[in-house]
Amino acid sequence: MRRLIVFFGTLLLSACEGRQSVLYPAGRDAQDVLALIWLMFGGAVLLWFLLGVIFVYVTRVKPREMPRRWGEALIIGGGVIFPVILLGALLTYSLPMMKPQRAAEEGLKAHITAEQWWWRVEYELPDGRRITSANELRLPTGRRTGLVLNAHKVIHAFWVPALGGKVDMIPGRETYLSFLPEEPGIYRGQCAEFCGASHALMAFETVVMTPENYEAWLKAEAADAAKPASGEAYRGAEVFAREGCGGCHTVRGTQAQGQVGPDLTHVGSRKSLGAGILAMSEDDLSRFIAHTEEIKPEVAMPGYDHLTPDDLRALAAYLKGLT
Repeated sequence: MRRLIVFFGTLLLSACEGRQSVLYPAGRDAQDVLALIWLMFGGAVLLWFLLGVIFVYVTRVKPREMPRRWGEALIIGGGVIFPVILLGALLTYSLPMMKPQRAAEEGLKAHITAEQWWWRVEYELPDGRRITSANELRLPTGRRTGLVLNAHKVIHAFWVPALGGKVDMIPGRETYLSFLPEEPGIYRGQCAEFCGASHALMAFETVVMTPENYEAWLKAEAADAAKPASGEAYRGAEVFAREGCGGCHTVRGTQAQGQVGPDLTHVGSRKSLGAGILAMSEDDLSRFIAHTEEIKPEVAMPGYDHLTPDDLRALAAYLKGLT
């Protein structure tokens, strides 16, 4: 019995804390989802207890033949009337939660497209212009931001457990979600729909900032890429151009205008690399560039293991300097 208690207790406590947990909400929508979870869990426990009491009563306390009238009342009451009342009450409580999670304040909108296996993120400004980023979402506290979701090739699902619910992303069809974050911090998001070989390696960071910091970041994000700040970074820019990286990637302010892969204009300022799977460091940049297909199976980008260690270090220094 003690071993069973320890085993099930461990299951209950595992994965219940951290920046990717529904049990630690950091936004209004996640709080509503958690309240609904506890309500349904409490109702399930109560129903299980009542059924257990009835079962023990009819099989142990008074095991006798049940009158037909009682049996019909149990079937109709427990099988029809009770579920209708329970589900009706649950829908009445939960459906009003959905509308605000689909709306957004004027001027705060981000377009997110799920690729294989990374995230294209575009921030829409009030004048209609868009600022393109990748594999990271930034949001201000205290304001509801609308997310316009789409996908390329296959179905994905967008989910940041600490900020709200999940929504499918379907090729050719826009779906909608919105977040109202309340606590600054970095929260992990994940694709929640199996989408291929690197599905488990398709994560992203959601950075929640104060409104003042968000506005300053958005202004900086709209600017062109920083110029190489060292001789090694300058040489890395030459390697970037020589290897044709600009055919797939965009670096605003340079001749690199590719649209196939993630926008790299400010890649060095992001919190993670490779869609949330590596740290944003020069060592990890070098490793990812050289062994891309080993780190992320079936990704479109080939590995550049033919580059010399000096070229890899220079290229990593250039990309890390794009802040």
